[in-house]
Amino acid sequence: MDQQDGFGENDQMSLYSTAHINGHFRVFTTGVQLNGSKQGAHYTTRQDDINVFGSVWAQSSCKLKAKFNLNGYKNVEKNKVVIGGMFPVHYRVISPDTNTSSIPTSSGCEGFNYRTFRWAQTMLFAINEINNNDDILPRTDLGYVIYDSCFTISKAVEGTLTYLTGQDEAVPNYRCGTGSPLAALVGAGGSDLSIATARILGLYYFPQVSYESSCSVLESRFQFPTFLRTIPSDVHQSRAMAQLVLRFGWAWVGTIAADDDYGKYGIKAFKEEVEEAGVCISFSETLPKIQSPEAIQRIVEIIKASTANIIVVFSSDVDLSPLVLELQQHNVTNRTWIASEAWITSALIARPGIHGVLGGTLGFGIRRADIPGLHEHLRAIDPYDNTLTEEFWEMAFNCKLDKSQAPSARGSLWAGNLSLARSITSSAKLCTGQESLDTINNTYMDISQLRFTYSVYKAVYAVAQALHQLEDCVPGHGPFEGNSCANITTFEPWQLMYYLKNLRFNVPHTGEHIFFNDGEVNGEYDIINWQANGDGHISFVQIGHYNGTAPPGARLTINNESIVWNNNALQSPRSVCSESCQPGTRKGIRQGEPVCCFDCIPCADGEISNMTDSRECIQCSEDYWSNANRDTCVPKIIEFLDFGEPLGITLIVIAAFGALATITVAVLFLMHVNTPLGRANDPVLSASLLFSLVITFLSSVVFLGKPQPWSCMTSQVALALGFALCLSSLMAKSAVLMLRALAVKAAKTAKAKAAKAAAAAASDTSTSLEAPATPTVPVVPAAPKKDPEKDGDTLQPVHQRAMVVIFTLIQAVACTVWLVLMPPHPVKNTAAQNIKIILECDVGSIVFICAIFAYDIALALLAFAFAFVARKLEDHFSEAKCITFGMLVFFIVWISFVPAYLSTRGKFMVAVQIFAIMASSFGLLACVFLPKCYILLVKPERNTEEVMRTRAKPQNTSTTGTSASLASEANNTTISTLSIDD
Repeated sequence: MDQQDGFGENDQMSLYSTAHINGHFRVFTTGVQLNGSKQGAHYTTRQDDINVFGSVWAQSSCKLKAKFNLNGYKNVEKNKVVIGGMFPVHYRVISPDTNTSSIPTSSGCEGFNYRTFRWAQTMLFAINEINNNDDILPRTDLGYVIYDSCFTISKAVEGTLTYLTGQDEAVPNYRCGTGSPLAALVGAGGSDLSIATARILGLYYFPQVSYESSCSVLESRFQFPTFLRTIPSDVHQSRAMAQLVLRFGWAWVGTIAADDDYGKYGIKAFKEEVEEAGVCISFSETLPKIQSPEAIQRIVEIIKASTANIIVVFSSDVDLSPLVLELQQHNVTNRTWIASEAWITSALIARPGIHGVLGGTLGFGIRRADIPGLHEHLRAIDPYDNTLTEEFWEMAFNCKLDKSQAPSARGSLWAGNLSLARSITSSAKLCTGQESLDTINNTYMDISQLRFTYSVYKAVYAVAQALHQLEDCVPGHGPFEGNSCANITTFEPWQLMYYLKNLRFNVPHTGEHIFFNDGEVNGEYDIINWQANGDGHISFVQIGHYNGTAPPGARLTINNESIVWNNNALQSPRSVCSESCQPGTRKGIRQGEPVCCFDCIPCADGEISNMTDSRECIQCSEDYWSNANRDTCVPKIIEFLDFGEPLGITLIVIAAFGALATITVAVLFLMHVNTPLGRANDPVLSASLLFSLVITFLSSVVFLGKPQPWSCMTSQVALALGFALCLSSLMAKSAVLMLRALAVKAAKTAKAKAAKAAAAAASDTSTSLEAPATPTVPVVPAAPKKDPEKDGDTLQPVHQRAMVVIFTLIQAVACTVWLVLMPPHPVKNTAAQNIKIILECDVGSIVFICAIFAYDIALALLAFAFAFVARKLEDHFSEAKCITFGMLVFFIVWISFVPAYLSTRGKFMVAVQIFAIMASSFGLLACVFLPKCYILLVKPERNTEEVMRTRAKPQNTSTTGTSASLASEANNTTISTLSIDD
């Protein structure tokens, strides 16, 4: 091996290295001693710019451990500057042989990718365009070294090491050879690949401009100090996806991510955004990087079982393709897919016949552009130019290139690296290389969606523009120490990095202004909808735009009318775990499930929810109640027993009738006040009794109507005083009757004793008549006649009236104290019935009202006791019995009143109370005065002194009567016999 190009296996060398710190990075200066002579490596650093911390000298024997198997394009001859490139032209590497008994070799690649091959050709086209353009780098031609990363980290690292070394055999930390300086690396494809290469390139502060790596982790300038990109960071895309989900009200979504940094970081940022807004994740699955049918089948079953109709996918097209094929076999439809920029315009996914599964997909694509001249360049490639081009040609035309047709000058290109795995059968037809690419239909020739292709184009021009500014630097006005400039033929990578970081330029043909904000570009995306065209193929229709630099409310713009959803539906799909809770209900979280899965629980009585998906119900205020739908608080029904309603009118009529009947009785008695019946009944007591009944009848009317302070006080006090006057009057009457009954009973006892004595005397007289001699017959004097009515009236009318006044006055004093201290007052009763406000009178004090009506009960008990004792006293209208029956009616009414009152609510409580008042009043009026009115009106002939006088019943006893007659005849004396009724 030429010493200028590299090192031979048997060369003895001594390594020495010195670590330097310059700014925020380390530069390694390494020397190599070959056969006793010391040569410096390509990377050198001026000693006056750095500080030496230490050195390590070691003598060793160096041996090349392996030779990498790389494919690509190289043109470094007669060029001042070389740009590196890396593209995943193949999908994967061939599975390595794990047999350790043989020498391991670098794996080849398989699965040709037409799309990424077009990206590589775009870099060649851009370099050729720059070399032919005198407006940019007019004194410098660009060379290139482009490798195939095979979508694998190991291949990306191999290409990076080989690129840095400058020869096919990679010698880490060395630049072997004296060729053109390396400018920057354009690549390396997916985010995982770029992360691996950026860590290596960052050690040497070597610029890397990525066209596809959008992972947010690459934003870290601490880890990746020289990484730049012409594609927006996934931070913007994750936010855009989240806003899209929220825009259509999707609260239940599934997520799928590739098993790499691109998928994991992208879906993580998306989930954080939507979960903060209340969206729930139904499932979150990871696509395997290595083919695993079991894992793919499991994901398909999860998708089928989930109720989520929206599925967000952060993945490359290569990783997603196996899942799509499996979904198509299972005919999984009725799902709307949200695509990341890596597969939204991929022909590998949008293949014919996939519309049933992925139709209506929405996604975000990076900026699209038309590149003049690119189509002609793609058509003009020479299949004999390179092994990659050969493989492309054979795959595109399904043929085997006839190498005998290759120009002899290119015969050397076929030697060496032919380890690519191809699916061309040995029996395939031969092709000449003259076939027309216009006849094939694949992604390579499809330039309708130049998005990543345009990103490659911008990345190449960014490096070229930075080199142009470096070349045009005027000495003495440069950006480096002492205002110096870098030499285009000997510049260091960190010097080019300065120009890249501060670069601003307009892209040719499109006019897009490019600048790097700490290595990043603005987050702008086209929103794309998958729609089926007439021949069944997928069309990528732009239906909106996302601008990450716009104000938050104006970043996402979508034309909803342009969207065609899955199965050609015109309405956006719904994706919720639980349907929204309508007003009148609240969310009830299901235990152990996401917050988006809930039950809708109706609000309780008196509570409402007036919004959709309310978490809590609102309690109505005291005077309001929930309506039937529980979504509005309505005023409660005001309830009281009104005068105008039928029940009120009925009670008024009955009360008026009772009062008029009582007044009529009073008038009747007034007309017969001087008759024996009128005199027998104390007119004053009768008048007070009738007056009290009028009061009780009329007091019942005061209970009607809306309670007012005066009505509450009047009704209770009038009732208490009316009953006090009534019962005290009855008690006075009963007391007199009781005393008369006791006097009559005493008189009857005395007369009985006298009758027995007379009988004994008569017996003696009969005996003497039979004797021979005629004795003198003693004359028994007649007992003096007594008036029991007059003798029993120890209570004179004045005493009776005094009793009425005193007992009524006691009640009046008690009521006055009650009204002064704790008077009754109107209140709103909201506790009795939820939907009603019952206007009623609060008694003020339970103690007072119980004491007052207990007093009336005591009067009633006394009246009943007195009347009961006098019930056997006979007069023509049996007044004692009438009072007894009247008091029994009184007690029956009020005893029945208690349970009836307690079992009713609202205005019916008042009605029950009024009925009790009137029933007891009618009972007393009828029992006490009806017999008297009967005599006055129907039997006026009985209204005489003799009839009105109190008398005793004749006793029908033969023995006693016979003895008395005999005695009477013997003595010619009439003895009134009194019946003794025990």
